[in-house]
Amino acid sequence: MHAFSIALALTLTPVSAIAQQFGAADLAPYIPTPQVLVERMLEAGHVKPGDMVYDLGSGDGRIVITAAQKFGAKAVGVEIRPDLCRIATERIKSLGLEDRVSMVQGNALRVDLSPADVVTMYLLTSSNERLRPNLEKYLKPGARVVSNEFPIKGWKPIETVRVKSGSSMEHTIYVYEVGRTK
Repeated sequence: MHAFSIALALTLTPVSAIAQQFGAADLAPYIPTPQVLVERMLEAGHVKPGDMVYDLGSGDGRIVITAAQKFGAKAVGVEIRPDLCRIATERIKSLGLEDRVSMVQGNALRVDLSPADVVTMYLLTSSNERLRPNLEKYLKPGARVVSNEFPIKGWKPIETVRVKSGSSMEHTIYVYEVGRTK
């Protein structure tokens, strides 16, 4: 599929429908999260100064950068694509945030999440299922997990937030708290 076809598909098809078409080997396609949604995800996760935020599938780093700039958190972005990791790292440096934000180029399925107070993600439902054992293994009670668009099967959210972006696009944010997921 060439770039024009992908762009046309993105404009004519809901994001969730496109994302679910990707193969099981992919955690998610790169679809940048609108800034209004980034901020709402961090608010829904009750991010506060001093929190450690991990963003899985961090893309261009907008969530980790916003967590540091607007919420006073420290943050780690995990991104498998070298080009996106490089873009995010360059932006972090240009903003002078290296002391609070870092990027890890790697697979989100292989990251130690134990330092995290909040984990954010915009991944497929199938990817969330694959990540769930790591979330349960590493996160301490009270840690929050914020998932854009796709729920974590088998977990009960403590809150579901609906956000409009643009004129008609509605997004769903699922908020979970470790220790209160059943």
